Amino acid sequence: MTADTFIAPQCHEQIQVIYEDEHLLIINKPSGLLSLSGKNPLNKDSVYERVLQDYPHAKMVHRLDFGTSGLMVIALSKRVNAHLTKQFQLRTILKSYTATLFGHLANDEGTIDAPIARGEFPYQKICLEHGKPAQSHYEVLARNQLQLPGLEKVYDVSEVLFTPKTGRTHQLRVHSQFIGHPIIGCDLYNKVIGETDTQNLATRLCLHAYRLRFLHPISNQEIVMECSS
Repeated sequence: MTADTFIAPQCHEQIQVIYEDEHLLIINKPSGLLSLSGKNPLNKDSVYERVLQDYPHAKMVHRLDFGTSGLMVIALSKRVNAHLTKQFQLRTILKSYTATLFGHLANDEGTIDAPIARGEFPYQKICLEHGKPAQSHYEVLARNQLQLPGLEKVYDVSEVLFTPKTGRTHQLRVHSQFIGHPIIGCDLYNKVIGETDTQNLATRLCLHAYRLRFLHPISNQEIVMECSS
């Protein structure tokens, strides 16, 4: 898969507006929708293209991966975009994600500290020598079992709350795979464990941007939004 040949399947789910004022939007992005239109002209449909239809001055402040669902903040002016972009650059915006990982994690919480470097496109990789620092804190919310329709086999899975301390590309997916508990439904960093391909345990990437906390660029009030998948 390359940026020019990948064609995104049509996304029939709609964007949900969670919060709106004259300065910004907070939306819930569905899985399977690009944040920005791709280089391939067949990949025009995206969060940005849809939002522009109703908000012609909208500016994209950040992105979520194609398969990731959840909260995104969108600026409605250049001034607000500049303020929010600075908060992201200073890493004062707190983002938390829920994920379903293969297997039962041994510890109830912890921090994955493993540097990430660019691999062969589109992959990232753990690289102790050349990677950039990357830390992801996790908290186990539940240890469950998953049984797919029509099958007798039962799989151990863990529901996890991730709070990344850094913002590397594919960080949560790479870190999850690194500790031997890949995010189920992931097409890039899936792992065959025994005879189980963890991508095939779900119809989508089980990663959701659950919580977003930042300072409103105009009022300076703290905004905290949560949205379950």
